[in-house]
Amino acid sequence: MVISILAIFILGYLAITFEHALKIDKLIPALLMMACTWGLLLMNSEAITFWLDPNSTQLINVIPNLMGAKSMLIESTLLHHFGKTAEILIFLIGAMAIVEIIDYFDGFSVFQQWIQTKNKVKILWVIAVIGFFLSALIDNLTATIVLITILRKIITEKKSRLYYTGLIIIAANAGGAWTPIGDITTTMLWIAGKVSTMPLVISTFLPALVCLLVPLSILSFSPALKGNINVAVAKESTPKATFMLFIGLILLLLVPISKIVFHLPPYMGMMLSLALFSLIAEIVSKRKFTMQLNETEGSNAIPGPTKKALTKIEIPSVLFFLGILMTIAAMESSGMILNFGTWVAQSISDKSFIVLLGLASSVIDNVPLVAASISMFQFPIDSSLWHLIAYTAGTGGSILLIGSAAGVVAMGMENISFIWYLKHISWIAIIGYFAGIGVFLILH
Repeated sequence: MVISILAIFILGYLAITFEHALKIDKLIPALLMMACTWGLLLMNSEAITFWLDPNSTQLINVIPNLMGAKSMLIESTLLHHFGKTAEILIFLIGAMAIVEIIDYFDGFSVFQQWIQTKNKVKILWVIAVIGFFLSALIDNLTATIVLITILRKIITEKKSRLYYTGLIIIAANAGGAWTPIGDITTTMLWIAGKVSTMPLVISTFLPALVCLLVPLSILSFSPALKGNINVAVAKESTPKATFMLFIGLILLLLVPISKIVFHLPPYMGMMLSLALFSLIAEIVSKRKFTMQLNETEGSNAIPGPTKKALTKIEIPSVLFFLGILMTIAAMESSGMILNFGTWVAQSISDKSFIVLLGLASSVIDNVPLVAASISMFQFPIDSSLWHLIAYTAGTGGSILLIGSAAGVVAMGMENISFIWYLKHISWIAIIGYFAGIGVFLILH
């Protein structure tokens, strides 16, 4: 059964990789992988002897299949993982909606006016710096959505925009690795009591910065980014647009703050921010507070900011994300990931394993990898090895397009080909990854 699940994952992964050649949207193999892997586990429940407890992340001996006990265990685990995945998807939908409401008021015209240059390389550096620091504050997933939306307003030429999008993924993942709220894996380590805020920042900031600067410097000499570019003419920003931009960004920043102060889960904090922003948007637009058109307004009425924002959300990207995360959850639950990680960890040194963990996160979601490492290792709080895990798990996902939430969202929003990313971005991402590790080892 393990071989069958692995075969399904490999075939689905190849279908996603060659979506343009097959002319099949990547959403389809992702959802098929999810359904087939979990279906296989449920149909062969009697053959399961070990199962990964989703609460303790420990492998447990499964009791004999009396009264359908194994099926019930699998179904409860499925619901657990679906709940955890739904948290991420609701967070993603909320972030997308806030960004679309900002766009409704032309809030991103403020950024367009800030970027006056037409030089391709200068624009690249500005976008990279904004992405690095923004993702540290509002997490790499939200920062990617915001930056790609801004990029679409600035650069109309799709071919050139792909290079900028590729660097946004690297910048967002590098920026998210050096704060407890910048990436879900650093948040996991923080909540688990493995790292604290300032030691993590001090230990990983410079390696994360080098992880960005090296690819950024290499890409600056790319022939594709020579000369100037046709930048879209920015609309004159109005006081209303500026106000909505900064209110939106402040409310996005409120999400990690609400986690720290009120202990609200990130998805709940995002829903709070969306509710507040929607209320402000409806008041500013002088419309009734409603998410639907009032029947008395007529069929030609313009929808309010909240409804219009929700209709523009990239639902295919959300479903693709669902398929990928739930497939990985099936592989994790069957013990495949933990068993493989334990075997590798026993064969090599801790540092070498952690470096490989980062490379593995470019293929396998970094959340189960970090969860497995938390259960496998007993390093003291703020050990340099926990900080190294935060760096590698956060930045390793940039190596492949589907290796991080930022990459998956960028793939959906800009329809980037997996092969194009592998050819033009992956090699500079892996150079930056190892350059950051080199700096980390020198510092420690």
